[in-house]
Amino acid sequence: MSAHLPTSVDVVVIGAGQAGLSAAYHLVRTGGGPAGIVVLDANARPGGAWQHRWPTMRVSDVHGIFGLPTHPVPAAPAEAAVRDVVPAYFADYEARFELPVRRPVAVAAVHDRPDGRLAVATDAGTWTTRALVNATGTWDRPFVPSYPGMADFAGRHLHTVDYQGAAELAGQHVVVVGGGHSAVQLLAEISEVASTTWVTRRAPRFRSETQLGPDEGRRAVALVEDRVRRGLPPTSVVDVTGLLLREQERAAQGRGVYRRQPMFERVTRDGVLWSDGRFQRAETIVWATGFRAALAHLAPLRLRESSGGIRMVGTRAARDPRVHLVGYGPSASTIGGNRAGRAAAVELRSWLADAAA
Repeated sequence: MSAHLPTSVDVVVIGAGQAGLSAAYHLVRTGGGPAGIVVLDANARPGGAWQHRWPTMRVSDVHGIFGLPTHPVPAAPAEAAVRDVVPAYFADYEARFELPVRRPVAVAAVHDRPDGRLAVATDAGTWTTRALVNATGTWDRPFVPSYPGMADFAGRHLHTVDYQGAAELAGQHVVVVGGGHSAVQLLAEISEVASTTWVTRRAPRFRSETQLGPDEGRRAVALVEDRVRRGLPPTSVVDVTGLLLREQERAAQGRGVYRRQPMFERVTRDGVLWSDGRFQRAETIVWATGFRAALAHLAPLRLRESSGGIRMVGTRAARDPRVHLVGYGPSASTIGGNRAGRAAAVELRSWLADAAA
């Protein structure tokens, strides 16, 4: 996009993933065009977090790629790499709807100004804005829990964010930590070329059905909505939805790959040790332990509650009506991101009009 986009705008959108593009689309559509809006994206190319997925993640490996507003995802071969398919789709979407994306621009901090505007400080200068839509997601904040002895491990600690495929782990014994869909998927893949041990804090619950029903979907979203309304950090909803197994994962289940072990007590130089004295040698520990919301740049606005989360009213931060968070909490999914983007755009357009009256 143009390098000459204005630096004083009505709305800054931070992040050009699913939720950010949805918000930008609806802001442009409801405001009569891209004037007064800028989307700042830290990535060098379109695609959001999808472009960083491991190369062996295929279209057949995901539970569907949800289309952005008014423009469905083109059909793609099941064996196509997700990190190629989705970025190409996002790039086409940005161009098709002339979304005012500026990249690569990394946002360092957002500050309040005496005139009531917000200052968005970046490595490409500072934008001032009347309102902000934050859509930074979680990919930039991988979470690894702390256990005694981790620094002594002679093998490799590998988070999902750094995983590049099972081939690099061939012939090893790999301990996979985590009870979510990523852990299940990685275990199926890694177990084809290596021996594995699966470790989780809680016993996993597998679904017999292959699709999530609408009631359970609503219940899972309601769980997270309740937390963010109370200012608590968002939590995983796998405990509500259960784990959905695709065909390749059901094959892994048949091979006994998903015999889960409880969490170990400590990491040793050569593996992991349980409190009952059991030991498992390992060359690699894969931490499929998820992510946290990437919100450090919003810290100067003091949006967090004492409980650690940002209290939300819909997509709006309860402490500041100028700030909306999409792709956060209950909208941290492709479907949820689309809906949150529209909701934030509609509310912000109304708020901006009232503020100007």
